[in-house]
Amino acid sequence: MEKLEIRSLNQLVTVNPATGEEIAKYDAMGREQIFQMVSKAKRAFPEWKKDYEKRRSYIYNLVEYLKKNKIELAKIATTEMGKALKESIGEVEKCAWALEFYADHGDSFISDEVLNTDARKSFLTFEPLGIIGSIMPWNFPYWQALRFAAPCLMAGNVIVMKPSRVTLQSGIEIEKAFAEAGIPDGIFQTVVGSVDSANHLIDSDVNAVTFTGSTNAGAKVGERAAINLKKCVLELGGSDPFIVLDDAIIEKAAQGAVKGRFINCGQSCVASKRFFVGKNIAKDFIELFIKKTSQLKVGNPSLMETDVGPLSSKDSLETISGIVEDAKEKGAEILLGGSEIDGKGYFYKPTILTNIKPNMRIAKEETFGPVAPITIVENESEAIKLANDIEFGLGASIWTKDLQKAEKISRRIESGIVSVNNVVISDPRIPFGGIKHSGFGRELSRYGMLEFVNIKSVRFYDNLTHHHYVE
Repeated sequence: MEKLEIRSLNQLVTVNPATGEEIAKYDAMGREQIFQMVSKAKRAFPEWKKDYEKRRSYIYNLVEYLKKNKIELAKIATTEMGKALKESIGEVEKCAWALEFYADHGDSFISDEVLNTDARKSFLTFEPLGIIGSIMPWNFPYWQALRFAAPCLMAGNVIVMKPSRVTLQSGIEIEKAFAEAGIPDGIFQTVVGSVDSANHLIDSDVNAVTFTGSTNAGAKVGERAAINLKKCVLELGGSDPFIVLDDAIIEKAAQGAVKGRFINCGQSCVASKRFFVGKNIAKDFIELFIKKTSQLKVGNPSLMETDVGPLSSKDSLETISGIVEDAKEKGAEILLGGSEIDGKGYFYKPTILTNIKPNMRIAKEETFGPVAPITIVENESEAIKLANDIEFGLGASIWTKDLQKAEKISRRIESGIVSVNNVVISDPRIPFGGIKHSGFGRELSRYGMLEFVNIKSVRFYDNLTHHHYVE
């Protein structure tokens, strides 16, 4: 009996959020096991970093595997975290795109750079750091992992990743995909575990750490990495403003609002989370937003016609419920939804509310669920002020016909990403990341690739006669 209890402490259970039923049990890996995985990665690294062309052909194999198996992989993510199946399929397809993009272009991103100095020859060379420890979230279990992995691997690094305990099978499937694509052992490994395992990974012999997740957890990861003197990239929370100016095309803005707020059941760091609408068009915009939101099909995420599935866990459901109840108590007006859906699973009605006040939780916290708070503003200055008046700075969305005005506003918004007349999405071609409590460092584009390389300066001189030696 005693043995069973000890075992259960190290056992992780995944639950289907659409039904509340258990999917599987996993034994959490201990410190020694994780350290052994990192040692294996260290042995695999020298060969992997040698040859870009070889890496490229391996990654193309991985792309083919993902394309071929996208429906099976999508079903696993949907079962584990409740994402609508059509969104899960899109996620796997996007992973294939990112991997292909870096296989195609990565060599140009890290080719030597010649500099003009007083030396006979000066250049920069970009060398992989080694083993990167990756701690990933549940909301996009494939995309978050592979959008970081694609540039990192093509730069010549190797990866040990710890997925969220919510989406363990999705994480295991990524390691399996690497093996099936014929990629050598030790290049990408998946750690099964929870917070303790993440700490062991940071303390191990990894050369750098990347983390995507909540701001509170990110602060702890950053602190632990700093104590170990390890480079760290943090992609944290967001509470993105969605600004609709008086001259916006209301039909397009309302369509964007539905997409921006309710994708992945609102569980995205770059989801539109705070809506600021010009007073002259507020009535029409809100009417259309409510109408389009009412048309969303909420239900079994495994069906292709479903638009919105459940929240990922009971805790998430309780948090969202608490945020909306707090807003109601403090005078918010519920225009649509505003309650849990009876029955099995962790479903919450797509919700739109207004009369938002600064003392409400919804005005300050990140709402990770299908809830859209609308504030009517006098003018664009008030919209900018409110948009910036928060601890987060990840993305922002501006809707207007006047593109010159949009450019001016975009420069005044405090965020890492601004999208005009579209919602904020990640794209391999542009940098992704935030400021303030949304983290630091960048993923994607050339800048994401440069996060995990040693930028080495090399200079050649003829002799030492004419130089001053000041640091």
